[in-house]
Amino acid sequence: MHSAIRYLAVGIAAAATLIPGSAPQAVSLFHRPVVTVGANRSNNWSGYNQGLLEQGNKQFHSVTGDWTVPTATAHRAGENEYSSTWIGIGGGCIDAGCLATDASLIQAGTEQDVDSSGAAHYSAWWEAIPAPSVAVSLPVAAGDRIHADLSETLPGIWSVTLKNLTRGQSFNLTLPYGSTYATAEWIEETPVAIDNSGNVSIGPLPNLSTVKFDLATTNHAAAALKASEEVQLVDAGNNPLATPSSPDPDADGFNDCAHAGSCGAPSSS
Repeated sequence: MHSAIRYLAVGIAAAATLIPGSAPQAVSLFHRPVVTVGANRSNNWSGYNQGLLEQGNKQFHSVTGDWTVPTATAHRAGENEYSSTWIGIGGGCIDAGCLATDASLIQAGTEQDVDSSGAAHYSAWWEAIPAPSVAVSLPVAAGDRIHADLSETLPGIWSVTLKNLTRGQSFNLTLPYGSTYATAEWIEETPVAIDNSGNVSIGPLPNLSTVKFDLATTNHAAAALKASEEVQLVDAGNNPLATPSSPDPDADGFNDCAHAGSCGAPSSS
């Protein structure tokens, strides 16, 4: 556990928002900025990250993406395990070498957790750090197709939209947020988990079926993802925990594979 993450998580534990029905054993979850261990590797993120400097000083004022909620099963018997799938603006690597990161982060996504009995829990949420994540009433189940949209509609005013395309239901919120517009991302994460006793952990990651991201855009244009923007989730020993594929032929999507060192790319949608 990185000391900075532990300090941050404990410091905001009192303000935690419980995710009912999704987080096993009354755990509060926090979806944090990237914890980088060099270019293209992280201790909490797997997916794609575009940065302001890497993109030629491009600022990000909107991001969208679709994904299929993965099926979560226990990786190890008897433990609580956590995973989050989301899009966001901020919190990532500004440059390709990840020498600089962005401290702001507004995001929205789904949660796929497994409790110590092996039961899976699914939900939807949004978060604008430094505030904790907020659960929303949108129903979510494994296999559901999700569309997410984060857009700055007026200077400093953001629209957060989550749609369950499978069930024909949606959630929308408008809120003020001071973004630095420096990164955009499509991520599978092991979130920070805090239980009722104040114990803090990152993950661990459950088994997940392949997560397919698609229709990724930034600033209302196709994201044009590049393999150099991949982020692989690794453990403290740099062993892979989750790996994104190369971009699909449209360069607007990819697969993400849990507990794998490689991942095949999807075909065009």
